[in-house]
Amino acid sequence: MKKVKKIAFIVTGFPRLSETFILNQITGLLDMWYDVEIFAEFNSEEKKVHPDVEKYQLIKRVHYFNIPHNKTRRILKAIFLIIKNFYRAPFKILKSLKLFRYGETMLSLKVLHTLIPFLDKKFDIIHCHFGPNGILGAYLKEIGINSKLVTTFHGYDMSTFIINNGNNVYEKLFLKGDLFLPISDYWKKKLIRLGCDEKKIIVHRMGIDLKKFKFSEKMKQPEEPIKILTIGRLVEKKGHEYTIKAIAKIVKKYRNIEYLIAGDGPLRNKLKNLVQELGIEKHVKFLGAIEQDEVLKLYQQSHIFVLSSVTASNGDQEGIPVVLMEAQAMGLPVISTYHTGIPEVVVDGKSGFLIPEKDVDALAERLKYLIKHPELWPKMGRYGRKFVEEKYDIKRLNQKLVGIYQNLIEGKYE
Repeated sequence: MKKVKKIAFIVTGFPRLSETFILNQITGLLDMWYDVEIFAEFNSEEKKVHPDVEKYQLIKRVHYFNIPHNKTRRILKAIFLIIKNFYRAPFKILKSLKLFRYGETMLSLKVLHTLIPFLDKKFDIIHCHFGPNGILGAYLKEIGINSKLVTTFHGYDMSTFIINNGNNVYEKLFLKGDLFLPISDYWKKKLIRLGCDEKKIIVHRMGIDLKKFKFSEKMKQPEEPIKILTIGRLVEKKGHEYTIKAIAKIVKKYRNIEYLIAGDGPLRNKLKNLVQELGIEKHVKFLGAIEQDEVLKLYQQSHIFVLSSVTASNGDQEGIPVVLMEAQAMGLPVISTYHTGIPEVVVDGKSGFLIPEKDVDALAERLKYLIKHPELWPKMGRYGRKFVEEKYDIKRLNQKLVGIYQNLIEGKYE
C-alpha cells in the first residue's frame, strides 16, 4: 500500500502573518515527519513574521514563482524560462503554452511560471489554499503533473473572486480536482450550488495550536478598565466601524472602557478619523500590526473579544476567522455576527453572542449586557474553550488531514 510522503502546498504570498491557519497545517505536517515544500507566487516581505517561520526554517522550503507584474516583463521572463527549461520537459512546457491559442495570454504565462518549479519534483499530494491557486493546480494536472489535487476554500475565493469572474470560474477545477476541503458547512453548500460533485467535498476546518493559547477565567480587578479587544486587518469585512460606533454608544454610561484594535490595513486613517468624530479618542487605541507574543498578551489582559464581520461592499466575505478560535481558547467571551461560517465557531448564548451584520444597536446592547454581568465571563470562557478543544484543535485536525490524504491516494473517494 502506497503511503503519503511528499506534499506540496501552493499558496499566494508566503509568509503571511494573517494566514497562520496555513502555517499551522504546514508545521503540523512537518512535526509528523512529512516532507513538505511550499510554492508561492511571491514573498509577502512583511515587517513582522510569525516565529514558526524561523523555528521551522520554512523559507528554505519555499519556491517563489516571482511572476513580474508588468506584462512585457512577464513575457520576456517566460521566453527566458522556455529557452532555459525546454529540454527538461518539452511536452509539458508546450501544453502550458496552449492557452495562447484561446487568447488567455496572462493565464498561460502564469501557468508556465508555476510549472517550472514542479518539473523535477514528484509529490503525492498538491494542496492548494484558496480557489485561484486550485485553478493553477488544475492546469498543472492537465499538463501532466501527476499528483492528487486538493483545494481548500476560505473566504474571498468563495465571494469576490466568484463575483468578479462568474459562477463557472471553478469549472475546470471541479473537473480536474480530486478533493475539495471547504472550511465550513456554509461554503460546502455553496460549492454544491456552483456545481461541485458533493462526493468530492469534505468539510475540513482550520484550527489552532491549543498549547500556545492558555486558558484563564476572565475577571475584572477593582479600578481596572474593562478591556474590549478586536484583532484583525483594517479592512471593510472586519466591520471595525460598527464596533467603534457601538463603543461610542456605551461609553456615555460606562466610562471605564478601553477598546483595543490590533491590526493594520488600508482603513486605518478612516477609522482613526471616525474615532475623532465620535469624540472617543480616550477610549480607543490603535495598536497596529503585532507579533504572536503580543497577541497572546492582549488575549490574556482583555475581558471581551469583538469581531463584527460583515459582507464588504465589493462582496468580500470572511471564512471562519481564526481569532475567534484563539479568543475563545483563552477564555474570552466573544461577540460576532451571523456571517458565513461564524455561527459554526461561536455558539450564541453559550460562548458569546451573535448579532446581525452592521447592527450597531444590537452590538451595543450585547456589550452592555456583558459589562453589566461579569459573572458570565468565566462561564462563557469555559464553554468556548471546551468547544474549541473539541472542534478546532489543530493537532487533531492535522491528523485527520493526513487520513484524508491517505484515503485519497488509496482511491477511497472515487
